Amino acid sequence: MREKSIILYDGVCGLCNRLNQFLLKRDHADRLRFASLQSNFARELLSRHRLNPEDLDTVYLVLNYGTPNERLLARSDAILHAVTELGGIWRVAGLTRFLPGIIRDGVYKLVALNRYRIFGKLDGCMLPEPEYRSKFVDGSA
Repeated sequence: MREKSIILYDGVCGLCNRLNQFLLKRDHADRLRFASLQSNFARELLSRHRLNPEDLDTVYLVLNYGTPNERLLARSDAILHAVTELGGIWRVAGLTRFLPGIIRDGVYKLVALNRYRIFGKLDGCMLPEPEYRSKFVDGSA
């Protein structure tokens, strides 16, 4: 059985929540799980990887969660991996991996710095719709 990838996202970010809605609606193969960066789940996982759990400007994707091969992808690598997990036409997004990471992550950081101003900041983490609650691993569902 293939391991599920877990997306760690800023739960109060309007852009992050829109990305999650996009992914949830297209994850027909049930390959993705989600947890907000504000959750205890994310805090413990990031601390285990010696990353700052207070840094909400980075989206992460966890591969092989709970195994000796567990690893994190960050920023554009995380988003590209998540989108290609959707399969089908979305695999084309993987072609952007040929762009240097410094360029992809530069664009990512520019968007991250302005995401609240452009896409809004929520008062709290959004609760998933009932049909998607099982895809959230952080206990917020």
